[in-house]
Amino acid sequence: MYAEERQQTIAGLVADRGRVAVTALADEFGVTTETVRRDLALLERAGTLRRVHGGAVPAGALTFVETALAERHGTRSEQKRKIATAALDLVPGAGGSLLLDGGSTTAALAELLPGDRRLLVITSSVPIAARLAAAPGLDLHVLGGRVRGITQCAVGEQAVAALADLRVDVAFLGTNGITPAHGFTTPDEAEASVKRAMTRAGQRVVVLADSSKLGREHLIRFATPADVDVLVTDADADATDVARLEDAGVEVVVA
Repeated sequence: MYAEERQQTIAGLVADRGRVAVTALADEFGVTTETVRRDLALLERAGTLRRVHGGAVPAGALTFVETALAERHGTRSEQKRKIATAALDLVPGAGGSLLLDGGSTTAALAELLPGDRRLLVITSSVPIAARLAAAPGLDLHVLGGRVRGITQCAVGEQAVAALADLRVDVAFLGTNGITPAHGFTTPDEAEASVKRAMTRAGQRVVVLADSSKLGREHLIRFATPADVDVLVTDADADATDVARLEDAGVEVVVA
């Protein structure tokens, strides 16, 4: 295969898979990793893709643009349901406490929370709070602050200050992007500040994210792999990314 043909094929693989690893491409094409890196550099200069640590993602994958919550609820709903079902095993027992971050996958978990189990639930999400308000066994608390329309979550100094005084059994967080090298990211600084404070408030930190979030990096990091105990994702997760996260100390549960 000529170099131009290989590069065109790599560009197609990035578009189809959402992320490719240098080592996997080297094995697939029978070339050295240095050759693959040169190919990726040429494709990046052409605007076809963007290189990230260990591989490449589509040119639009690194972004500060955020998808609205209503739109996210309609995508990958089956995977999110499976993730939420698997995450139920991580919910503390009766008398326990948990934080629920905003997002469509954490909202899927909220729908499955046992209403008859005595739990203290704290959330930044207006839709999640509305969903849980009538559950008889839950002691529900809502963080104050400015509500961002795009995520419908409380952000700002008031929310961050309240979280600084909290310590819960489990913090369940969502994320917009995950890479083993850079960690867990989101496009908005205010949202990242709340997520960062939630991470500090949890004795155990669990991130719920479908596999489309792996290999994506956004503007602001709110947690490193060392800050997260468990990632719950779906069966389409890239095996290389999963292995690297596990090497970094994150327990990965595949739903």
